[in-house]
Amino acid sequence: MAKVREVLCKSLLNESQLRDYCVNPYVGCGHACAYCYAAQITARFSKHAEPWGGFVDVKVNAPQVLAEEAERKKKGDVFVSSLCDAYQPLEATYRLTRGCLEVLLAHQMPVAIQTKSALVTRDIDLLKKFKDVEVGFTFTSLDDGVRRAFEPGSSSVQEKLDAIEQLRTAGIRVYVFFGPMLPYLSFKTDGELDEYFETFKRMGVSHVFVDRLNLKPGVWSAVESVLKENYPDMVEKWKEVLYGKSDYWERTKKQVSALCAKKGMKCVLCY
Repeated sequence: MAKVREVLCKSLLNESQLRDYCVNPYVGCGHACAYCYAAQITARFSKHAEPWGGFVDVKVNAPQVLAEEAERKKKGDVFVSSLCDAYQPLEATYRLTRGCLEVLLAHQMPVAIQTKSALVTRDIDLLKKFKDVEVGFTFTSLDDGVRRAFEPGSSSVQEKLDAIEQLRTAGIRVYVFFGPMLPYLSFKTDGELDEYFETFKRMGVSHVFVDRLNLKPGVWSAVESVLKENYPDMVEKWKEVLYGKSDYWERTKKQVSALCAKKGMKCVLCY
């Protein structure tokens, strides 16, 4: 169980390199993704001793602060969220993300949501009212065993696929973020990778972002622990890919590019 602390924030609508602004209603994340780039960043400014996934600070005044900022700041695109998942499990109780969406809707600010949780479907009623909104789902693999090992608090693969269908049926634009790709685990054969992209195409997503695993300093120890427990034969292979002279990423990049061209899909390679 994560240590939960209710806190007050002074700002919420913050400038971002991803969009004009980002909104993070929580500090920390119950999805506990072993590879998360936010782990070390958050640890530095929040001064938590608990491991990533072991703490969540809940910004209980987030919607109120956002409402004040939205009145005085220039209108712009908003990314939800950059350092946490706004639909992590605690959102079901605190409903802060929903409160923030209500504020953004009142100002009709364009919104892009990225999540690993099917909980986002709860807010379809609000999302349908935005003039400009899109929801992205992150998949590291369509193998739910891999998902459980590396991101144990997230929704299952099938739950996310079902959520995409619900959102698309409601007329909401959906994209997929396929990443970070985990060497030899995100997909195990060329045929499996083909099936993944065929699934994304069939679901009618607008586009697919594809990214490789780029570990931030200090994150390898958490990733290595997951590998040793679940995929011990992968430890040395990963070291070669991440720190050696392996051509794994270049080969994978060519495979993905060829697949997207073959299927006529819009893909954005982030690496």
